[in-house]
Amino acid sequence: MTDEHPASASLEATEELGRAGATAPRIDLDFIKSQIDHHWWTTGDRCIAERSKILAHEPLKRLTLCFMVMKSGFVVVGKSAPLSPENFDPEKGRVFSYEDCIRQLWPMFAFHWLQKNDR
Repeated sequence: MTDEHPASASLEATEELGRAGATAPRIDLDFIKSQIDHHWWTTGDRCIAERSKILAHEPLKRLTLCFMVMKSGFVVVGKSAPLSPENFDPEKGRVFSYEDCIRQLWPMFAFHWLQKNDR
């Protein structure tokens, strides 16, 4: 488990672009991050280590999963996997899978806000 939010230039760029010129309510990156209770990562090979037949599948060794638990108890699973095993980088996998979680949450929070505010 970790409270760290990995740096992602892509998410920051999305936030900056969304903020530029916005005059009406919007869901921002800081709000989404404030709703995260905790998150952690694992790689595909560690996740299924007890199943030796599945472990033989090389692609799972380059899969990174981020499990994000929101303060509400809702869980989001983000994933990342490079095309080539030679490109696997655990740090990049953590950043990209974390980013995948955030990108899933953005429209969910927007939907919730719209429902709550009868728009």
